[in-house]
Amino acid sequence: MSTVALDELVRRARALAADGPRRVLGITGAPGAGKGTVADAVLAELGPAAVLVPMDGFHLAEAELRRLGRHDRKGAPDTFDAAGYVALLRRIRDQGGETVYAPEFHREVEESYAGSIAVHPETPLVITEGNYLLLDSPPWDGVRELLDESWFLAPDDGERLSRLIARHVRYGRSPAEARDWVLRSDERNADLVSPTRARADLLVTGDPA
Repeated sequence: MSTVALDELVRRARALAADGPRRVLGITGAPGAGKGTVADAVLAELGPAAVLVPMDGFHLAEAELRRLGRHDRKGAPDTFDAAGYVALLRRIRDQGGETVYAPEFHREVEESYAGSIAVHPETPLVITEGNYLLLDSPPWDGVRELLDESWFLAPDDGERLSRLIARHVRYGRSPAEARDWVLRSDERNADLVSPTRARADLLVTGDPA
């Protein structure tokens, strides 16, 4: 295993977008692995040839999580509308000549806004990122077959935890609260995600640069 440079990831993404029918690229890994950062970097290089549709848009609403008694485990697999995510990816793959709209999660309010991301019919590559793209339990197991290529990001765990705690602090938790949440909740999710690397097309260790 070795670190894959960012320019190699961009090259692979360009190849997916180059010819033929629409392709879907999945970027996955544990919480804090840098999925959004890598997706944004690739998107910046590809410009209008790609669009980003994150899995996080399918978080259940805060009110629904409280009703279900799952608010303290927000981010676990059952706190997403996974079936809705799979259905959207299937619509995106079908490329029926219409614009498909996807929801977008806003961390500053901890809610998703419907119809925020437009996937136009002429866009050749859709990038999607999230923790559970390669999970083999239903309904998540429907995602893998809809991805033309999947990348699993596996940076140093110490660095991953540090930036995950920093992210929670940035969005309003105290350092102590952030660390507690990461160790109690995020790392339980990481334990589920880690074995799914075996299903990825590319394992990216370290941080691409």
